[in-house]
Amino acid sequence: MELSAQYLREKLQWDLEAEHVEVEDTTSNHSVSSFRVLVVSSKFEGKPLLQRHWLVVNTCLVEELLHIHAFEQKTLTPEQWACEQQK
Repeated sequence: MELSAQYLREKLQWDLEAEHVEVEDTTSNHSVSSFRVLVVSSKFEGKPLLQRHWLVVNTCLVEELLHIHAFEQKTLTPEQWACEQQK
């Protein structure tokens, strides 16, 4: 399975009803896939960090992560994202 940043972005937006998604392909060579993502979704409201990450990894990208070597994620609520934008 070949994964692209665009594919992951669209899947995260759709599955998590995200209002903002950034996906960076951090792959340094062609033998392994590596991505860094930022997801902003109201589905994260009231959830601790571990549950947010679980939503991304075990609900949304469970099949895709079988083919990803390294995955870094940042998950924010819309309110947290707005605060970060003001910095």
